[in-house]
Amino acid sequence: MSGKGGKDETTVLDIDGTEVPISHPGKVYFPERGETKLDLVRYYQAVAEPLLATLGGRPLLMERYPSGAGGKSFFQKRVPSSAPPWLRTTVVSTPNGTTSDALVAADLAHVLWAVNLGCLGFHVWPYHAGTPDVADELRIDLDPSPGVTFDQVREAARATKALLDEFGIDSFVKTTGSRGLHVYVCLEPRWDSYEVRAGAVALARELHRRHPGLVTDAWWKEERGSRVFVDFNQNAPHKTVFGAWCVRPRTGGQVSAPIGWDEVDDVVPDDLTLASIPALLAERGNPWDGMGERPQSLEPLLELSRRDRESGLLDAPWPPVYPKQPGEPPRVAPSRARRPSGS
Repeated sequence: MSGKGGKDETTVLDIDGTEVPISHPGKVYFPERGETKLDLVRYYQAVAEPLLATLGGRPLLMERYPSGAGGKSFFQKRVPSSAPPWLRTTVVSTPNGTTSDALVAADLAHVLWAVNLGCLGFHVWPYHAGTPDVADELRIDLDPSPGVTFDQVREAARATKALLDEFGIDSFVKTTGSRGLHVYVCLEPRWDSYEVRAGAVALARELHRRHPGLVTDAWWKEERGSRVFVDFNQNAPHKTVFGAWCVRPRTGGQVSAPIGWDEVDDVVPDDLTLASIPALLAERGNPWDGMGERPQSLEPLLELSRRDRESGLLDAPWPPVYPKQPGEPPRVAPSRARRPSGS
């Protein structure tokens, strides 16, 4: 099948014994080069092995673009009642306790079922559906503030790796598919999301102490300046991060692509697309190969967290959708806190 089917066609794929219908396979999803829904399906088939090595068994939040990249969109956590009976789901919660039956990345058929619905973004929980109380990934989001260049993000990533290396923690890196980088650590299955977030807060604070002109741990945007923000709250319970190997809802079909640490200096994120990644994967292999076989200890970061708290530091602020947490400072921007009462 060429991927240029007619408007009313439906292509039925046999994915390891599961039939997955792809309606309107010729519908253009990425107008920059004209790639279609079926082209996106073929991309995920090409990267299925590394994709499922990182997403497999995890709940997914779907970002749907029924008209393709650049069109209207919405997030969908709850699987519709019309889903086929073979589809695996799991109950996930929001910070306020609301529950939903979310899609599980059980196999490639589940991913392609979502693609058929116009899903151009998979946001992944940091745990497996079978062990929801155990967060087995630390995700370090290096978020460029306005005015920050990608060279600064590269430098922040190298600083993050150096610090983790110092603690004896192996790490992996990927592009976000946009302006930042994500650093991942595969963890031993021993800690929950509260503990993983505490480790992320400690890491962000230590990076800021060592590189104050480059990196910031400031939650409030007014305090960040032109520095790379280490978004520790991406590790808060119930938070998701855009998945590795997943195609972004950008008109050029950019991918949140795993890369080797030796590629950080030269990578051009916009060049990593659904059109280029399969050939690159075939040429140089999976930079995250074996990641899940070498789980790491969070203890060095938790020890750093304990030292910070013993020195008098409060917890870092939580996002506004979360209940007030023990040891959290006042949840108010510093500029507002400085205003005289009654002003």
